[in-house]
Amino acid sequence: MEILKVRVDALCEEAHGVRAFSISRLDGLPFERYEPGAHIDVTSPSGITRQYSLCGDPECLESQIFAVKKEEASRSGSRSLHEEVNIGTELSVGAPRNLFKLEEGAGEHVLIGAGIGITPLLSMAYRLVARNERFTLHYFARSETHAAFMTLLTRAPFDQHVQLHFGVQRDALPAALDACLRDAVANAHVYTCGPAPFMDLVIETAQKRLPAESIHLERFKAEPASATDASLDSFDVQLASTGQTVHVDANMSIVDALAAIGIEVDTSCGEGVCGTCMVDVVSGEPEHRDHCLSKAERASNGMICCCVSRSKSPVLVLDL
Repeated sequence: MEILKVRVDALCEEAHGVRAFSISRLDGLPFERYEPGAHIDVTSPSGITRQYSLCGDPECLESQIFAVKKEEASRSGSRSLHEEVNIGTELSVGAPRNLFKLEEGAGEHVLIGAGIGITPLLSMAYRLVARNERFTLHYFARSETHAAFMTLLTRAPFDQHVQLHFGVQRDALPAALDACLRDAVANAHVYTCGPAPFMDLVIETAQKRLPAESIHLERFKAEPASATDASLDSFDVQLASTGQTVHVDANMSIVDALAAIGIEVDTSCGEGVCGTCMVDVVSGEPEHRDHCLSKAERASNGMICCCVSRSKSPVLVLDL
């Protein structure tokens, strides 16, 4: 996994508890181009690595911008970035990865974010404005002081595409979301990011009007996963390249089982959110416990997130 050394060039308190970081490479080279919706691994001074969406203009290669919400229950990740990082601080970041891409050919893009969930949607807005594509960005927040990037969102060229929703109560949210999607064209695509209950409600509302494959989401952290009746306590994983087989016990992940026989699979979040450890499946039926594959990708059983997912079949053959 590529690791870059970067310097923090600017800090901005974007909202209550939300800080934005502008970084550049220490070697002076430009960053690689990335598609909107991408995220990077960021290692804080505490040594904790977390994933944060890139929220700047994807056409700007001299710098990258990510934003961090300071979590009260932080295990040193967000707290360290808020309290221990200053202008000039050096950090380590990974290369961008993207499981939340804009759909080419969509008749319309409806972006719906809540709180810190605005971050990946902002990079999408930059791209859609540049391409003059039809889109609306709906931003839900507790109040204006809790809404990030307000200066940017309320001026040209974004202001004509942005609708702000402040202080919407839980019982009023279904009607508000229905209104956001009421006029969506038949071939529209919906993209949502925010707290899990919020995204679940967006999906539920959108599915009344659009097919499931037209709805896309990005999760910041995993929800607790539970085994299904079809999952196996233990199973074997076979390497397609050599035929070598390793047994995966009930209390062991596929990543750990493979490491025990010298096969290293890159991992990052360890929660099935970031997609770093995805591997193609040659045969067998995965039991998906991740939060990064789409419904269509899960149904195809063509990939598996090795840090959390299991198997429904006695043998799972992976493209390794």
